[in-house]
Amino acid sequence: MEQSLMEKLTILADSAKYDVACTSSGASHTAKAGSLGSCYAPGCCHAFTADGRCVSLLKVLMTNCCAFDCSYCVNRKSNDAPRATFSPRELAELTIEFYRRNYIEGLFLSSAVLVNPDYTTERMLKTLRLLRNEYHFGGYIHAKAIPGTSPELLEQLGFLADRLSVNVELPSENSLKLLAPDKGRHSIFRPMKQIAAEGAANREELTLYRKAPKFAPAGQSTQMIVGASPETDYHILKLTEGMYQKYSLKRVFYSAYIPVTEDTRLPALDTKPPLLREHRLYQADWLLRFYQFKADEILDEHNQNFNPYLDPKCNWAVQHYGLFPVDVNKAPFEMLLRVPGIGPKSARRIWHARKQASLGLAELKRMGVVLKRAQYFITCRGFAGAHPGRGSAGRERITNALIDPNVFSGGVEQLSMFSPPAVDKLVAQGVPPRTAQKLVREEAVQCLAKAL
Repeated sequence: MEQSLMEKLTILADSAKYDVACTSSGASHTAKAGSLGSCYAPGCCHAFTADGRCVSLLKVLMTNCCAFDCSYCVNRKSNDAPRATFSPRELAELTIEFYRRNYIEGLFLSSAVLVNPDYTTERMLKTLRLLRNEYHFGGYIHAKAIPGTSPELLEQLGFLADRLSVNVELPSENSLKLLAPDKGRHSIFRPMKQIAAEGAANREELTLYRKAPKFAPAGQSTQMIVGASPETDYHILKLTEGMYQKYSLKRVFYSAYIPVTEDTRLPALDTKPPLLREHRLYQADWLLRFYQFKADEILDEHNQNFNPYLDPKCNWAVQHYGLFPVDVNKAPFEMLLRVPGIGPKSARRIWHARKQASLGLAELKRMGVVLKRAQYFITCRGFAGAHPGRGSAGRERITNALIDPNVFSGGVEQLSMFSPPAVDKLVAQGVPPRTAQKLVREEAVQCLAKAL
């Protein structure tokens, strides 16, 4: 029986929800005469552009009929699920009609592997050619490169899309062999390397020829599934750092594994998604990109998983408490970034303002410094550093200021989204959520205080 366009959209939009690598930042091209749509560099999915407009993307698969059998994927060929496939014309017209109705600002196009990677990519290319050449669509397009696609087709895809991404999915070759036997390390990293090389060559060409076609001007990104395989946080963070350095990625996205199938190789169906672990990885990723941290400073061989109660930056500060306090009027910029409560923006403000005058607490507060945390790690004009008191009580006062509020932010009758396993365990034993959070928090503060 032939499916309607609405039925296809329902199936294929739902199948795309597990892919979190969905942004539209990094590319900018304004509308031109005879074209439709524009793209703003600061705009991203479910956020706002510089002119105040809410930006959203049509996030959909070309097809969910897959020739691969990745055990963690809801679209694997062995799964008994409703299947659908858009024709290139259907998807192009759907995108344009949604744009004209002001539903979307761009397209996020991914696909399962129909027949083989090249056949699937050719259908995606046909869709993008219709959008760019026939409908003159100038809006943002993010295209997923299928692992195993030939270099020639990948190059064509890069000249039609604003951003490309190749999903790593699993953090190690052993996990790929076990859970995704149709994929291999080479089939994933080869296109990443090609995108990075062609992007660099294209940027050089644009310096010579301003009207040269742009190759993936918003760069490339990737996604890793967290919790489907046994790799540690340290392993994932080292891989992330390596990809940023080697392939010039714009972003690495992390997706907490949601059990979708019963398989002895995967976590049980009643396993909760590791949202706190995903949250910590994003925080550590931020430290790599904006705070000048190295992966080996955040985690190491002896501490391979994140502290559930402290964010990675505060955890580093506790472990290196002997380096503090620092004088904000004299400390190097790199050290300012490592003070809890000081972010990149406030560090830059301090760096520029202290050249004009010595800074005190009032000036730091106006610059956005979170003094509740920073007071125990800094000195400044007229302030010699907060004195929490002596002994364990003083150390506990510091850790109380540093402990991650997200972990214990639940209400009276519910848990936080990022509740640590210790809280979940107590709740499972019948302890009320609020009491469980209080007990675990008190114990965590006492344990963390000993590290100071």
